[in-house]
Amino acid sequence: MNYQYNDQFAAATRQFADTAARISHLTLDSAQKVFGLQLATLEENTEATFAFFGEAADVRDLDGLKTLFPKGVQVARENVERTISTGQEVFGTTVKTNEAIAQIAKSQIESATVQAQAEAEKVVKTATKTAAKRR
Repeated sequence: MNYQYNDQFAAATRQFADTAARISHLTLDSAQKVFGLQLATLEENTEATFAFFGEAADVRDLDGLKTLFPKGVQVARENVERTISTGQEVFGTTVKTNEAIAQIAKSQIESATVQAQAEAEKVVKTATKTAAKRR
């Protein structure tokens, strides 16, 4: 009887470890993708900003300054658009990862429920047989 409980405990522990590993893998993949997206956006924004500052350093007169202002606004707008777009991608990636994790959790709960029902049915059958023998 004791071996049965040990085997059930070992199986449950193994299943929990496998599930935790799958969830960790999903989470790390998501974090890697999010970090990559954000780093790429930061790189693009930094390049655009420094290119603008390079142009601004070359301005020597008022006319050059007048043409520089619209370029600065354009660079700032593009940087904000890239940042917002990346934020949306990050959000989408996070939602997909959370959905996958929820699906894993749902399947684990369903599996545990099926196992618990099977064990309960075995106990009921055993109890019924034992009660029938006593009569």
